[in-house]
Amino acid sequence: MTPEAELSKLKFPIGPFVAPENLSSAEFEALVKTIEEAPSNYRNLAKRLSSTDLTTTYREGSWNVQQLYNHVADMQLLHFFRLKKVLTENDYKEITLVNIDAWANTHDGVQSSIDDSLLMFEGIAKRFANLIRSLTPEQLELSYYHPIRKITLNQKQAIAMSAWHVKHHYAHLLIATGLE
Repeated sequence: MTPEAELSKLKFPIGPFVAPENLSSAEFEALVKTIEEAPSNYRNLAKRLSSTDLTTTYREGSWNVQQLYNHVADMQLLHFFRLKKVLTENDYKEITLVNIDAWANTHDGVQSSIDDSLLMFEGIAKRFANLIRSLTPEQLELSYYHPIRKITLNQKQAIAMSAWHVKHHYAHLLIATGLE
């Protein structure tokens, strides 16, 4: 494998996000279950981590395990926030962005206990899944533009992105810790 291919595999261990064009009911429910069950998977992995594991990274220059836990909680909150915005604000046409590297390097991003982030992640995941399951077909078609990815996402696709995100970083955690 070339160094570029190896780096790509470390950056995107489950592959880059691709917005699905169509989703069956079963595929959509699987995405919601991924969002709903992710905190449990992260918590179960956390039980096996040592304090040294928290400082390991999945590749040179990447965030460490502690930052990954804190990042995932932060971004799940952001995904939930975006959904609530598109549902309640008719003029919400471009998603709210944050500087994820800066967020990962704030004091709380670096120092907060992963237990605190897991509590946050668990609560948001429950609320997020509950809201997702309440959406009408019309609400699922509400869309907004993602200026970094340069794509327009409807809510099914945004939910797919959220599910991909938690799986993506879980794979990073497994690489960093060597745990399966």
